[in-house]
Amino acid sequence: MTRPRRFVVEADGGSRGNPGPAGYGAVVIDPATGETLAEAAEYIGVATNNVAEYKGLIAGLRAVRALMPDGPADDGPQVRVRMDSKLVVEQMSGRWKIKHPGMKPLAAEAAGILPASAVTYEWIPRAQNKHADRLANEAMDAGRRGRQWEPSSSTADLDTSRSSVAAALPPVSGPPGDAAAGAARARAALNRPAAAAPASPSTTATPQVGWGAAPDLGAPATLLLLRHGETALTPEKRFSGSGGTDPELSAVGRGQAQHAADAFAARGTVQEIVSSPLRRCRETAAAVAARLSLEVRIEEGLRETDFGAWEGLTFGEVRERYGADLDAWLASAKAAPTGGGESFAEVARRVAATRDRLVTRYAGRTVLVVTHVTPIKTLVRLALGAPPESLFRMELSAASVSAVAYYADGNASVRLLNDTSHLR
Repeated sequence: MTRPRRFVVEADGGSRGNPGPAGYGAVVIDPATGETLAEAAEYIGVATNNVAEYKGLIAGLRAVRALMPDGPADDGPQVRVRMDSKLVVEQMSGRWKIKHPGMKPLAAEAAGILPASAVTYEWIPRAQNKHADRLANEAMDAGRRGRQWEPSSSTADLDTSRSSVAAALPPVSGPPGDAAAGAARARAALNRPAAAAPASPSTTATPQVGWGAAPDLGAPATLLLLRHGETALTPEKRFSGSGGTDPELSAVGRGQAQHAADAFAARGTVQEIVSSPLRRCRETAAAVAARLSLEVRIEEGLRETDFGAWEGLTFGEVRERYGADLDAWLASAKAAPTGGGESFAEVARRVAATRDRLVTRYAGRTVLVVTHVTPIKTLVRLALGAPPESLFRMELSAASVSAVAYYADGNASVRLLNDTSHLR
């Protein structure tokens, strides 16, 4: 088979914990036909998202080099690298300095594989990097089983719809990586018919900070995060998750829900309402929905953590009965409560998946999300790129409101946290 002289590399990396078990994926594509020419993926042990992303880039460039026995041609750039990592794209393009000492050798290794004149870099939204993302997840899944990724077991190519990379995005003016060009591509993606909309964004890519999101990317999907009102367990600070306890709102909680409903009615911005399936959230959401004449959609992924044997107990009671388990839980997001509870790492994965569905479904709209302490803190933590231990450093009152906006380019912006002004 005659090899093409131009190639597209799509690469991604992920870490389940950041740092945590990590893997990368890379795919080399013929831009004229969309044919997959090579795939690479590997579980790399404990690492950060950024390290995994750089490793994916290196693997992709090496795969291209293997397809170029005579080296790149002299008639201009031959390799277009497409990644959803803003950090890697900007650093490899020379627009951002590489400050982290751990990134410098990786960037140098990537830069040495092919001549700089042969490679251009382009940032793409996470939803357009599905193939490489799937490979990275396959590698991490294999690592969890104590194995390495094998090409024969991969379904990444089958699960990635691609007619042609060349036709995936409309042509735009401006040099590679130009901000105006990127904005034009994002607008074009937003204007696609619903049937052609990309799948949900990856749960493994690191959210980028949102202050640089450009207005011409369109209105963000804004999630107004309402914690449910008080129950009988709330004032006593008892563990109340999804593992058996499903209390109703107390009289105080019903009043808080009504105050929230009045505040949202006065604001006039809520267009949709979604809720955790647990009773205290459904009752809170119903109060707001009745005030706004909206329906409530139930999202299973918004339920609270399953606290196992700790359900209904105070922190002190858990300390007395399950002290060693509690210490482990406080020390690691991977530790689960006694009795088959759910770790914060497990909660983060399902909450991130739910977030991605909501952001895709409600692009450009304002959605009231009625849920619990852990899901709200997790959404804020992921938007900020904060470590798991930050969950213990946020205050979140009953019936409080927080807000996160999600832009089309993958940026997230935390706009509000623990607002209780409507309750006063």
